[in-house]
Amino acid sequence: MQDDKPTIDKHAERNRIAALRAYGVLHTAPETDFDDIVRLAAQICATPTALISLVAEDEQWFKARVGLDACSTPRNVSFCDHAMRGQEVMVVTDARLDPRFADNALVTGHPHIRFYAGAPLVSPEGHPLGSLCVIDSVPRPDGLTLVQTQTLKVLAKQVVGQFELRRLLAANVSATADNARRVAEHEASDLRRDASDRFRDDKDARRDVRDIELAAMTLQLAESEARFRAIADSMPQMVWSTLPDGFHDYYNARWYEFTGVPEGSTDGEGWNDMFHPDDQARAWSRWKHSLETGEPYEIEYRLRHRSGVYRWTLGRAMALRNESGEITRWFGTCTDIDELKRMEQAKELLSQELSHRIKNIFAVVSALIALSARRYPEAKAFAAAVRTRINALARAHEFVRPHTETSRPTVGSMTLHAFLADLFKAYAGPDGETRVRLSGDDATFDDQAATSVALLFHELATNAAKYGALSAEDGYVDLRTRRSEDRFILTWEEHGGPPITREPERSGFGSSLATLSVEGQLGGRLERKWDKEGLRVSADLPATALSRRRAALNVQ
Repeated sequence: MQDDKPTIDKHAERNRIAALRAYGVLHTAPETDFDDIVRLAAQICATPTALISLVAEDEQWFKARVGLDACSTPRNVSFCDHAMRGQEVMVVTDARLDPRFADNALVTGHPHIRFYAGAPLVSPEGHPLGSLCVIDSVPRPDGLTLVQTQTLKVLAKQVVGQFELRRLLAANVSATADNARRVAEHEASDLRRDASDRFRDDKDARRDVRDIELAAMTLQLAESEARFRAIADSMPQMVWSTLPDGFHDYYNARWYEFTGVPEGSTDGEGWNDMFHPDDQARAWSRWKHSLETGEPYEIEYRLRHRSGVYRWTLGRAMALRNESGEITRWFGTCTDIDELKRMEQAKELLSQELSHRIKNIFAVVSALIALSARRYPEAKAFAAAVRTRINALARAHEFVRPHTETSRPTVGSMTLHAFLADLFKAYAGPDGETRVRLSGDDATFDDQAATSVALLFHELATNAAKYGALSAEDGYVDLRTRRSEDRFILTWEEHGGPPITREPERSGFGSSLATLSVEGQLGGRLERKWDKEGLRVSADLPATALSRRRAALNVQ
């Protein structure tokens, strides 16, 4: 909760604040070194927000930030005040469920923090300074991966290392300046030296100060680069960087270990030759688009392993910008996802094989009924009705089963009513009359919505045939469709079935799948009402959900 503050020892707090202020970084201008760290943290942890947060007396101030406009917030709402006091990364998977933060103003209001992970920033003397944290507005039940956690800790040490370098540099410059001042004062008091000698010595002292400052800055840059290379080489991912125009000039050790190519051989545009020939044009086109627009780069492609085998890889990159918004460098990673890709392909193949066998079962059952009807002509009408229902079920299954891009059914410009009428043929009455009565506004319908709609109404019709209106001889369903401005509403009402005495205590897999189809795939809302006369279901969808392709092309 907001009032659940960490216990603070006043003496330790005074020492902590003194240590923080000794670095001289509070309320200073943005610096590229720190900005690069938060951008890298956000990318590695896949979060929209990352901060270097320094906890002062009454506020937490952000030395570097990405994904957040505010430069500080009050200390009494600080997550980092908690995170900096631990030894490990503090992870909050859903702040709404954490009693320390559930009522926090940053949770109940903007920026609506749900997920938080913070690595403590601790001085060499053990004083907590703040936290390097990543934030998301959606919960993350699984938190961070081991790699993300380790990277966040390493980057936090890099932040403190930069603070220490600045403090040492300031101390050295100050000592040098004091020494130069003492020398100048001594020389000025020496009456035996003439004015020109004093001027020359003072000039030499100032030149010495500049030389020392330049040497300190050079050392700082060298140490910063060494730290970056150590971090990059310790990561399990391949890391690369380019100039603003896309010229590749850095790869970490993991890149050369994976590819087996000589160091420097993939600088410039040589990297494109490492891709599978079928992926090169696509990868180059995507990279060129990112260079032209500044948009993040993300693509899956096959990268040549040192064994000569191409392995599936996920490539990502983000632009680093200066205070003026100009791109100064691109930073990217390559992640080996070949095993995951193969597992997905095997799972998809198995699912398609099982589905194909089910489809064949429909065809075999239909054929057996036809053969039986030839032996018993008196059952011909009954057999025809059963085959019609089985064929309709097979068509419904064709839409809901897993597909490849080539096997996916194409609805084309079919309308919603025509699609549903075909789907409900399996539930026609003995004389062929429809028992699901369609009425209302029709809509253009495409294959991107077919699976979700088929799953929803196939589930409703199946349950109605087993337990609801369609299980009774005189039962029927009214299905009304209505367009209302930017919404499209479908209402399913059952009549003439067994009376409903109470709402089911739990929902089955099919009901959960129907809900997922509407709310997850179509972006709508699904409501069920268990009226005594029969089930009533309302699906409220965005008007564009039924024909996303036409909406994307702005076709009326």
